[in-house]
Amino acid sequence: MGASVSHFRPSGVWPMTTQVLLAGSTGLVGHLVDAGLTGRSDIALTRLVRPGSSGAGQPIDFENLYSAPEATLRPVMPNGVDVAISCLGTTIRAAGSQAAMYRVDHDYVLALAQGARALGACQFILVSSVGAGGPGFYLRTKGATERDIIALGFTRVDLIRPGMLLGDRARARPLERFGQRLAAGLAPLMVGKLSQYGVISAETVAGAIVRLTGQEGDGCRTYFNPQITRIVHP
Repeated sequence: MGASVSHFRPSGVWPMTTQVLLAGSTGLVGHLVDAGLTGRSDIALTRLVRPGSSGAGQPIDFENLYSAPEATLRPVMPNGVDVAISCLGTTIRAAGSQAAMYRVDHDYVLALAQGARALGACQFILVSSVGAGGPGFYLRTKGATERDIIALGFTRVDLIRPGMLLGDRARARPLERFGQRLAAGLAPLMVGKLSQYGVISAETVAGAIVRLTGQEGDGCRTYFNPQITRIVHP
């Protein structure tokens, strides 16, 4: 799945209109990112959606993206990519198996990053999870995705690691609302390092992503609940 890099602009020089590629625009965080970026006059936003999706966007077969990242994205982004954002994610229960979840949370996300990098993207923003790289299949998958994206050589990578997300999903996950209420009740006790494991609204996470989109600077940055909140509410 490797691809050569074709730069559309000098590194660190942002064009008048930033070409942004967003995957996962129909999800809890993604649809809010979509709304926030749509209102920015300096951004040309392209959303990737599955064929038959009810969401607005460019339909693509993610299996094709996995097999040929650059070839799949080039017709979609003829002017290249400046920033790619992944809000893709699922659960073992929703996907049906660990392998199916890994396909979405790792393989599809990595393919998006590879294709965007080949088309000149300098910045990649990834919605990951607090505890990424820790024990358990879910966290190991998140950690592997972060690691493999960093290895692609983007000028800037922004890793968003929220705690439990507060918000209404189109399809509510079992017990999630109960967990949200419980976590919200425990929020006053989540201080210091524990604060990164507390609840945070999807609106706040999306707002941080919108503000980070197109920011200059290099290196890999990781944001937990406190840092995410400060971006939106300095």
